[in-house]
Amino acid sequence: MSVAKTRSEDGILTDEVRESPVDQAIFGTRRKLLLLIAAVLLVLAALAAWKFLTDKPVVYESALDHYKYGSIGSEPGGSLLQTVGGLLPPYRIFRILPKIAPEKLPGGYASLGLLFEKDHDMPIGVSRRWRLGFDQVGLNCASCHTGTYRAAPGAPPVIVPGMPAHQLELQKFFDFVTSAVLDNRFTADNVIGLIQEDGGNLNAFDRYLYRTQLIPRTRETTLELRSKIAELLGDPSIQWGAGRVDTFNPYKAIQFNWQLGSLPHSELIGASDFPSLWNQKPRVGMHLHWDGNNDSVDERNRSASLGTGVTPVTLDRPALQRVKDWIMVLPPPKYPFSVDEASASKGAAIYQKLCVECHADEHFREGVVAANAKYVGTVVPIAQIGTDPYRLNSYTEKFADQQYSLYPDSADRFTHFRKTYGYANHPLDGIWARAPYLHNGSVPTLHDLLSPGKDRPKTFYRGYDVYDTAKVGFRTDVAEENGRKFFRYDTSLPGNGNGGHEYGTSLSEADKQSLVEYMKKF
Repeated sequence: MSVAKTRSEDGILTDEVRESPVDQAIFGTRRKLLLLIAAVLLVLAALAAWKFLTDKPVVYESALDHYKYGSIGSEPGGSLLQTVGGLLPPYRIFRILPKIAPEKLPGGYASLGLLFEKDHDMPIGVSRRWRLGFDQVGLNCASCHTGTYRAAPGAPPVIVPGMPAHQLELQKFFDFVTSAVLDNRFTADNVIGLIQEDGGNLNAFDRYLYRTQLIPRTRETTLELRSKIAELLGDPSIQWGAGRVDTFNPYKAIQFNWQLGSLPHSELIGASDFPSLWNQKPRVGMHLHWDGNNDSVDERNRSASLGTGVTPVTLDRPALQRVKDWIMVLPPPKYPFSVDEASASKGAAIYQKLCVECHADEHFREGVVAANAKYVGTVVPIAQIGTDPYRLNSYTEKFADQQYSLYPDSADRFTHFRKTYGYANHPLDGIWARAPYLHNGSVPTLHDLLSPGKDRPKTFYRGYDVYDTAKVGFRTDVAEENGRKFFRYDTSLPGNGNGGHEYGTSLSEADKQSLVEYMKKF
């Protein structure tokens, strides 16, 4: 670089800085370097935006696969540092949780009744979605509404979409997930090491994010979740068991931030069976849920999605609509075993006399509501039906009022919920696959349901999927199979009562058998 004297047009001498060829080369290189750095920063910004701002579910072509594995938005949302919604940890962590605390779940997720299919590494009902920079998992409708049956102990299970998940122990599932994440062995080194062993192949940046953000945040949100629902997980007098869920008490804690410990203990006992989810179109306008507290299929679906961790922020409305469109016309499964047609014909006449007014008949599976089914989809007062009242009483006036204020400025605001004082009459399509019976699953088989309450089984095992074709229900005398222990149901416990609904109990044994044979056709 040199300085030379130059004279301007008005005769004034000034210094002019001149770059030498070497200087020009140096400055040119610097400019190129700055441009390169700027370009790299732009690329990194674009990659960061793609990683952390992309919200993309795994998409399935068939409606059936979408139902079983597709996301409805229950995966965590919001921001990386402030998770909104979501009940499960991210995909890679969820996969290795059984290895974090192996003694807590020696049989893996399948030992809790979660169903696995070949070529799928996640159970039916667990979805995947890229959100917040990571592969997340969540629950969908199929987790609670897909079941199995077997013809014999050695036979392969048949998976039935829309069937109540009578084998699923959801309370134990939440207990395991939360306790494993809060275990002292859930450390960054241990989690990252197990993910790498599991084929995660985390790069240096991801390992940094897992260590500094994802793992600590997973512990924090899980601690918060567990503290909210601790009364439902740690109290031995509150047991949902296989095939049952407390629909609304977790809702009170998670959505409304109610302190469950301040509620009457009896209100926390509200477990009931998962319902079937097929053939919804003819149910439009009927009173839904066991107590008939809503008559909108759309609101029922959105309310159920809240139980999976969905919020208005994270809800994937087109995905939930796709599920709705499918279950509206999903046919009930046909009884897969033989039917004594002569006996069923006799049973049809008995059914028309005793049952059709409240439960419709076999033609409901085609969407036809019998003309004389005048009480189907209506609520029967508890004093009349006489079944266990705990599920009914756990849904309170206060809770119903709170639901109306949940999302006041949202299109998802509820407008159809209300407190009732009884249980709803439901159609019986696919009734053979909906065992055990009554709203709380306290009666194992249809044949048992036709016995007076005092003569029904007092204890039995739930969760076994071998079918009892004589009584129409699942075998309940098996306590364990291949290391999996089944849930012992005790009807003497609060919420588990098996009394009430004593219709048909005075029939002769032959007429009872004919009536049961006819209902196989539903």
